[in-house]
Order: sequence, then C-alpha cells, then structure tokens
Amino acid sequence: QVQLVESGGGLVQPGGSLRLSCAASGFIFSSYTMRWYRQAPGKERELVAIITSTGGGTNYADSVKGRFTISRDNAKNTVYLQMNSLKPEDTAVYYCNVWKSPYNYWGQGTQVTVSS
Repeated sequence: QVQLVESGGGLVQPGGSLRLSCAASGFIFSSYTMRWYRQAPGKERELVAIITSTGGGTNYADSVKGRFTISRDNAKNTVYLQMNSLKPEDTAVYYCNVWKSPYNYWGQGTQVTVSS
C-alpha cells in the first residue's frame, strides 16, 4: 500500500533553514508528480510546491518562491523540501502528497515552527 513518511521538521528561528524529507513506498515513485502542502492552525491546507515525476518541472506558491526548493531522488524514493529564510508565517504542519488515481494519499505530516 502507498506510504508517505515525512521527517525533518522542528523549531527554528526566523531566517533559519530546514530540510524536509518524504520517504515514499508502495508505488512506482519515479512515475508520479509529488507535492508538498502545509496547514497552519485555523487555516486551510495549501499547496506549497510541486515537482514532476522526473524532477524537470517545479512550481511554488507565491509565498515561498525564492525561499523554498523542492527536489527528488528517484533512486531513493524520496522528495525533499529545502526551506530557507524561514518566517513565522511558515509555521505549519507540512504534508507530502501524491495523487495516484483514484485516491489522494497523504503522509502524517511534520511540524515546522518558526519562532524566536
């Protein structure tokens, strides 16, 4: 079955960096577009970044452009989110996601807290 396991979250000061990882299993990882979402308290879940199956195409939410970088290693079945210049408003639970028809799969999430 499809499994997505996020890691790498934590507490970081404003301006700091974190690298999130999502280890995938149960499907042909290299064939699927992968996404990172986040959900802050009291807010809807929002799409942060997306990467195509080969890694040749990426897109970002306007709020993170120039600060976050999504990447993937198809040999390791892992997708990453490098987050730099973090701001308090980046505080959220970050989720890895894959749409494998007919279902949308999610990891358990990893908490990122940006605070001094």
